[in-house]
Amino acid sequence: MSTANPGVPALTPSQARLAALNRLKAKDRLTAPTAPTGPGSSRDGANAHRPGQGYVNKPVAGPSSSRNALAEQSQDKAGEAPLRRDPGLGKYFEYDLSKLHNSRGGFLTEDDLNGERIKSVIEVAREKQREKQLIREGEEPAIHPETSPRCKECKSLEIDHQFLKVFGTRVCKKCKEKFPEKYSLLTKTECKEDYLLTDPELKDEDLLPHLLRANPHASTYSNMMLFLREQVEKVALDKWGGEEGLDKEWERREAYKKRKREAKFEQGLRDLRKRTRNNLYQRRQEAEHVHHFEDVREEADDEGGTRSFQRCFGCGAEQQVEVW
Repeated sequence: MSTANPGVPALTPSQARLAALNRLKAKDRLTAPTAPTGPGSSRDGANAHRPGQGYVNKPVAGPSSSRNALAEQSQDKAGEAPLRRDPGLGKYFEYDLSKLHNSRGGFLTEDDLNGERIKSVIEVAREKQREKQLIREGEEPAIHPETSPRCKECKSLEIDHQFLKVFGTRVCKKCKEKFPEKYSLLTKTECKEDYLLTDPELKDEDLLPHLLRANPHASTYSNMMLFLREQVEKVALDKWGGEEGLDKEWERREAYKKRKREAKFEQGLRDLRKRTRNNLYQRRQEAEHVHHFEDVREEADDEGGTRSFQRCFGCGAEQQVEVW
């Protein structure tokens, strides 16, 4: 049975052979790789088409599993050389946009004030790290109100953990400001001058614990030793037998200092008088005139004789001399 369409002229054997040859050439162009452009491309293009080579579909070697495919892709990306920077662009900074976060320009938004803002992963990690540090330092937050320490003044759970750790006193920050006569901090000099305590007593941590802070005058100076007023007063009253004993000792030391100052003043006054007398005697010695006489001169006297005398250059005094 003939499959030729009616009305279409049949191809001659030469035309059919030419059509088949053109069809093979077109299929060869579709399946053949792109020829490189440059010197020697014509030679490579001439050797690219071998008889029967461009018309065979060879299977492409692929990965055996998806895991190998991911590994091969990562190897290909790692093997790729980075793009060369264009020197014509000038100086510029490269930022990793994946690591940038919105800081809102340093301003507090309404969500921040109301506490409704969703915290970022970095902020949550910092809070957890801060909680762990507080737990390591013994400043565990008040999770259980029944067992957590409370302020002994207002029974608040928000106590100052630094005071609890150093001085062993449970007090909150509000009560510290409200009762400065109890919970204010005293320097070492104030303890020695006002409460008459000695250096060995202040250095005894079992007797008087202290808090070390940087010296505000200069960073090279020694750290300040700060003491709790309540504890210092207790130690001073026990040492001097109450407030009356402390006042008597303070008055005795003040009287002794006054006597020392007066004795020092009197001694200085005596030294001044002595130096004044010495200076007056020296000035008197320097004020005494020493005669410097000129050569001897002879003059006739009223009796017809001659007399010899000398006259001082400075004051003009004369004296009679005898010439042998």
